[in-house]
Amino acid sequence: MAASVSFARIRPDDGPPVTLAYERKGAGEPIVLMHGIGHHLQAWRPVPDILAASHEVIALDLPGFGASPALPGDSSYDLATVVPLLAAAFRELGVERPHVVGNSLGGLLALELGRAKAVRSVTALSPAGFWTPAERRYAFGVLRGMYAGAQALPEPVVRSLARSVIGRASLTGSIYAHPGRRSAEAVVAETRALREAPGFAPTLAAGQTVRFTGDVPDVPVTIGWGSRDRLLLPRQGVRAKHTIPGARLVRLPGCGHVPMNDDPGLVARVILDTVG
Repeated sequence: MAASVSFARIRPDDGPPVTLAYERKGAGEPIVLMHGIGHHLQAWRPVPDILAASHEVIALDLPGFGASPALPGDSSYDLATVVPLLAAAFRELGVERPHVVGNSLGGLLALELGRAKAVRSVTALSPAGFWTPAERRYAFGVLRGMYAGAQALPEPVVRSLARSVIGRASLTGSIYAHPGRRSAEAVVAETRALREAPGFAPTLAAGQTVRFTGDVPDVPVTIGWGSRDRLLLPRQGVRAKHTIPGARLVRLPGCGHVPMNDDPGLVARVILDTVG
């Protein structure tokens, strides 16, 4: 089921217009998908095809990632800026309080949208913000290393590496439990997306002091954590459950930090259970 990238011009209440890229497919109650830092909406494939059998599915490129341009001027990439912008994007796209699903940075944003009562339900997969200071420094160090590698490797070298299982593991093994399952084309595209993301550095800078410490009352919340997440360690899921006592904590066996590729069927079931 093919979908093409479209662009929405968002007009926040107190700032200049912002353009967001998105893919849209299916019909029914809306589900919005949000990727992690340095990634792009294609990270969700093939999960949208599964969900679109019963729901309208909108996969977003977050500001400064994928095909979405950087925020205008000296705009901050902090939560206080991005969360209202996403709520405005929902209005522009004509979806009233959608179900939201996010991975990593997207999971943190989904939880903040839940706290703002801007959504019907939240599914957060390895959400950021439940780390200790040491865990955050470790995760940010890994991310900076991936970004530096993407910057340093010429495209032909990336294409050559992506042709082998070992090469794909060297490029994406930090985020996937089974990097060999990722297609060579997808690995090349996501390495390029990381290399060219104007939002990477300012988003990482804005995350230096971020911790999610509040509850998300009156909104169904599921937190999923890959058992083989090497970036945000699975014990952070227990912390998330303590922070949000009403949340459902789901273990994702055999999945890494970006579980949508490791087990798309399982991820889709977790999302549909929450939405239902």
